[in-house]
Order: sequence, then structure tokens, then C-alpha cells
Amino acid sequence: MRLLRTIPGVGAVTASAIIASIGDGHQFRNGREFAAWLGLTPANKSSGGKEKLGRITKMGDQYLRSLLVVGMTSLVRQTRSHPERASKWLTSLLERKPARLATVAMANKTARIVWAVLTRNAPYNPHMA
Repeated sequence: MRLLRTIPGVGAVTASAIIASIGDGHQFRNGREFAAWLGLTPANKSSGGKEKLGRITKMGDQYLRSLLVVGMTSLVRQTRSHPERASKWLTSLLERKPARLATVAMANKTARIVWAVLTRNAPYNPHMA
């Protein structure tokens, strides 16, 4: 739980719920698979060689997905009040997209980070390439 709490927007409740649901995360091959299990990846509606991504699928664990989205909503609100503390990626995303869409995009990214932290058994490092 302590490792997960190093991720911005993930608190004690979210961390304990994730640990209770998936354990160490090794049942997923990668972070995208974990995010898809949560229902945070966009639906693929491609046809005829044209790729089109739709809304998120919402086919996964509703409780974990809502906890991640609420945590990211808090992070977006914090970014608006203190832009100097925010990540550059989130700031540029909020300039281009509506706040709710940015919140879900951050939840997707955070789910992938959660998987990486769990499988590597190392704290979150925002400067890691």
C-alpha cells in the first residue's frame, strides 16, 4: 500500500482497494491490460482501415475505476488552483481537452502506473523515462 500511495491522486482507500482486488498485479501482462480490465481504455470502432476510438468501455471493475477517477478529479482541481505544482503533461492536456475527459485520461495513465509500481515493487518515480 505504501508504494501505491507514492503515486499522485492515489490515497489510502484507493491503494487498499487495488491491493485487495488484484494483489501484486502479475496476472496482467502489461499496464494497458490492467487499464482495460478496469474499463478505462477507449472502445475500438475501426472499420475499413480507418481507426476510430470511442468512449471508455466501462466493462471492468466499477468501484476501482470510480476511485481512480475521483482521485484524478482531485488532482485536476489541485492543478487549477496551483498550476506551478502540476505536471506539464496534465497542464497541456487541460489546455486542449475538457476537464472530465482529462480526468479519465489521467485515470487511465494512473492505472498503468499502478500496474508498473506493483509489478516492479518500487515506488513511483515521476522522472523515470
